[in-house]
Amino acid sequence: MPHPLKQLSDAGVAIWLDDLSRRRITSGDLARLVAEQHVVGVTTNPTIFQQAIGSGGDGYEEQLRELASRDVTASEAVRMITTADVRAAADILHPVFAATGGRDGRVSIEVDPRLAHDTAATIAEAKQLSWLVDRPNTMIKIPATKPGLPAITEVTAMGISVNVTLIFSLERYREVIDAYLAGLEKARAAGHDLSEIHSVASFFVSRVDAEIDKRLDNLNTPEARKARGTAALANARLAYQAYEEVFTSARWRTLAEARANRQRPLWASTGVKDPAYPDTRYVTELVAPGTVNTMPEATLRATADHGEITGDTVTGTYTQARADLDALAELGISYSEVVQLLEAEGISKFQQSWESLLTTVEYSRPTTERTTAPQRT
Repeated sequence: MPHPLKQLSDAGVAIWLDDLSRRRITSGDLARLVAEQHVVGVTTNPTIFQQAIGSGGDGYEEQLRELASRDVTASEAVRMITTADVRAAADILHPVFAATGGRDGRVSIEVDPRLAHDTAATIAEAKQLSWLVDRPNTMIKIPATKPGLPAITEVTAMGISVNVTLIFSLERYREVIDAYLAGLEKARAAGHDLSEIHSVASFFVSRVDAEIDKRLDNLNTPEARKARGTAALANARLAYQAYEEVFTSARWRTLAEARANRQRPLWASTGVKDPAYPDTRYVTELVAPGTVNTMPEATLRATADHGEITGDTVTGTYTQARADLDALAELGISYSEVVQLLEAEGISKFQQSWESLLTTVEYSRPTTERTTAPQRT
């Protein structure tokens, strides 16, 4: 039988790993995943780095000691550590980047989540991260908050490739696409080569089901039980419909003639949180050409082991998807309330992870170098 991950790749889905650590890099594990498991990209976020560095004994000790000897702040130390990991991962993935003309072989790193509601600071941080990593196959992650939208435009206009993260709603997704196209138009006016600018829009999946299923369980009616597990797939499938509409528009065709690249939908948060659902649910049910699926390692291995790839499971599902969201509204589930809550919680969780990471780095310093509280910049 064909390898499920190869089938997924052949169906037009780029497989990215939603994880990174120093040990994964130095042990050769990342290189093996690229060589053997069809992995063509890596995404990171504050929680991933907090778990990697906070676990201890994962290859960071020497760099932490060196940074402590230079008396850098915790914030500076975190940036030195995380950009070093991203730079090393980008080097491992560079052959993929070259082979795909820059489409894949990408490694994403996120701006400080505490800046999620500050447009100017997000732009400055994105520029700094791009300079610090200094690899052409880097993507800078910017959250899809309202203040993040103009930042997406301005960073894209500078010729920096952007991974837009924490997208939950269809309305916000359309605003993200618009921000990207506006950035391309500004980049073209500034003389940038549009063929070198890439972007993905990270549409979060499993968190939608987790929140809506909780509300359905509270209703505890036959109709509510029937609606469990329908929201996330419907939401993502309608996002793909929006992608198809915008990237066949006259506005897009003008940019395409200037060799611009489509902003691919990326399915994020694809680890299944409810054990009642198949562990490959948000992979096998979201197969569509021109997409990215970024998977935690457990989901990647589950898909490799028993994923059933049956071809495109998105195109042509839009009528049912709309009906599924309408059914939730009829049950009194407020879509707008849920997606606003999930965005706020997503930002808050990343901010908490970042603060925890700063604390971990601060208290990993030798006692003689440690300050009484984590330093902030």
